[in-house]
Amino acid sequence: MPCPVTITPLPVTGLEPKACKRVLLLGATGTIGRATARALIQRGHEVVCLVRPRQDEGSAQADTRLSERLAGATVVQGHAADPEVWKQPSFTQARFDAVVSCMASRSGSPQDAWRVDHQAHVCALNAAQAAGVRHFVQLSAICVQKPLLAFQHAKLAFEKALIESGMTYSIVRPTAFFKSLSGQLDRVKKGKPFLIFGNGQLTACKPISDDDLADFLVGCLDDVSRHNRILPIGGPGPAITPLKQGEHLFALLGMPPRFKRVPVGLMDVIVGVLSVLGKLIPAAANKAELARIGRYYATESMLVWDAAAQRYDEQATPSHGSQTLFDAYARWVKGEGAPDRGEHAVF
Repeated sequence: MPCPVTITPLPVTGLEPKACKRVLLLGATGTIGRATARALIQRGHEVVCLVRPRQDEGSAQADTRLSERLAGATVVQGHAADPEVWKQPSFTQARFDAVVSCMASRSGSPQDAWRVDHQAHVCALNAAQAAGVRHFVQLSAICVQKPLLAFQHAKLAFEKALIESGMTYSIVRPTAFFKSLSGQLDRVKKGKPFLIFGNGQLTACKPISDDDLADFLVGCLDDVSRHNRILPIGGPGPAITPLKQGEHLFALLGMPPRFKRVPVGLMDVIVGVLSVLGKLIPAAANKAELARIGRYYATESMLVWDAAAQRYDEQATPSHGSQTLFDAYARWVKGEGAPDRGEHAVF
C-alpha cells in the first residue's frame, strides 16, 4: 500500500558547498547508522536523524545515551512508516539535500521486513520527492543478488521503487559486517569448538567495518561516479572463509584449533519442521524464517555473484577502507572494546 504524504516543497536555491549539505539520516540507532552520523558530521554536513521512539522501561536513559552517541546531530523521534511524521516542521520547513538510510528490519521476519525494509522506506522516499530532495543513498545488502528470503525481496522491492522514482540514487550493497562474524568469539575463549558448516569453506566474504562502510556511504554524496548505480562493496584484503576465521581466532588466543562440523542437512530438517509447525503456530513461522536465514548464510558467499558463470567472484567484489576483521579480532581478544551485535545478532 503506498504511503500518502502531502508536503509543500520549498524553493530550491541551488546546491550548497560540498562540505555543507543538509542530510536526513535514517537508522541512526544501529552501529552502522551511528558510524555514518559521525562520518557526516566530521565532513561538515548538517545532520538530522529520524529515530524510532522507545516506550519501554529505561527509555529516558536510552534517549540520553543516544543523544550522546549522536552528538552534533539533531534527533527527531518518529516512525518512518507513519505519514504524519513527515508533516512535522523539522521536515517541512527546511530543505534537505539528501537522505541517507541505514534503516533495516530488526528481526528479519516477513512482517517486520516488509514494514521496515520496504514500506517505511517508500514513505521516506515519497516525502523526499515531495520536498525536492535530490539524492537518496540506500544501504541495502549484497545477499539480494540471490533472493530467497522475505527481507531480501522487501529490500529489492524498495530498490526498484527508488530506481524508478527518477531521483538520483546510490544503492550500496555491502558484504558481511564485523559484528556478524563475531558471534563465536566468546565460545572460543571459553574453550569450546568453533562451529562450521560442512568443511568450513562453503562460503567466503570480504567483511567491512562500520567506519569503513560509513565512509563509503557518505562518499556517495559527492562522488558522481557513485550516482545512479548499485554499488557492491567489501572491506580490504582477500575473501576469507569461516575456517580461516576460526583458525585465526585460535591462533590469537594461543589455543590449538578445534572445530565442530555441522551438516547443512541438519538446517534443512530444522527449516522443514518449523515450516510445518508455522502453518499452525505463528511464532513457529517466524522461527522458520530465522532458520532459513541461518541456512542461507551458511551456504551462500557474501561476494558479487557472476550469473553467467554461476559462481561468486572475489575479484569482482570491490574493496574499500583499511580496517580488517582480523585486526578487530586482535582488539577484541585483548579486551579493547567488544562487538556490539545489537538486535541483529542472528545475522
